[in-house]
Amino acid sequence: MKKNIRTLNIEQMQTFLKELGEPAFRAKQVHEWLWYKGVSEFSSMRNLPKSLLEKLDESYHIPKTKIYTEQVSTDGTIKLGFELDDKNKVEGVIIPSMGRYTACISSQVGCSLDCTFCATGFLKRERNLTAGEIFDQVNLINAITMERFNQKLDNIVFMGMGEPMLNYANVIESIKIMTDMKGLGFSGRRITVSTSGISKMIVKLADEELGCRLALSLHEANNEARSRIMPINDSNPLESLAESLTYWYNTTKSRPTLEYTVIEDVNDQSSNSDDLIRFAKQFPCKINLIEYNPIIQADFKPTEGDNLEAFAKKIEEAGLIVNIRRSRGKDIDAACGQLINNN
Repeated sequence: MKKNIRTLNIEQMQTFLKELGEPAFRAKQVHEWLWYKGVSEFSSMRNLPKSLLEKLDESYHIPKTKIYTEQVSTDGTIKLGFELDDKNKVEGVIIPSMGRYTACISSQVGCSLDCTFCATGFLKRERNLTAGEIFDQVNLINAITMERFNQKLDNIVFMGMGEPMLNYANVIESIKIMTDMKGLGFSGRRITVSTSGISKMIVKLADEELGCRLALSLHEANNEARSRIMPINDSNPLESLAESLTYWYNTTKSRPTLEYTVIEDVNDQSSNSDDLIRFAKQFPCKINLIEYNPIIQADFKPTEGDNLEAFAKKIEEAGLIVNIRRSRGKDIDAACGQLINNN
């Protein structure tokens, strides 16, 4: 079987081409076509000799990620279904806001964390996405925003399907590709990695010096209560998360964002806000209160109206930075926690 050529780094590519009697600079050309120009056929590599293209095609293939479905919300949010080379599927979202465009992308096929309020958590984790498949989502979404809105993407958030920290190597590699000035040229500050809370990987990410942002899917700030809705808390309790987030800020000087989905009669009481305030005061941070988006797999309800505003006001009065993040794309199941490949 032909091998995936995008599993080769540039040094491995040089070694392979040397064995074919090709000069070293060809490796750089192939690398640029694969990652910065996003070609899906060797024949599209126009500055390479035909004889080399034929040799590449004999041993390798270029995996193809394609858009197989698209839905547009009444608020302009676009949900895309991506079909991978092995026919597995993931979803991504384009979120427009005040003339800016954010890509919400996936890092795994399915998920293994079983969060009770998230549709993706009810799926089986099939596999990790490769760095190329992560890159493909961004490249395809960027092409759409350029074609339809004459504008490049402004931000990228790893908030789609899967847990990025459990696919760490591929996520890091994809970020390096996205931020390479020869390619998409994204600033690290415009990329946010969201995690359900893998403490040791937060520390590791801080040491990467990628300049990216970090968001923690917190949703509860009491260990017993958080473990009920997020089983990952059993192995990564709040104490270890606070230590890793403190390390993150001290190392990167970037405030982590605490994502807190507010669910009626689950985590929206006065005691819950007290717990959240105590946790958040241990390190500099920002808090996003997220409207809960109903899913058919669970019987939760969103906290609405005055109750949500009062919850936010109490946190703000405690001297913390807090914002209410309104749902986008709820009518097409594209909002936070709703991605499940149900098309």
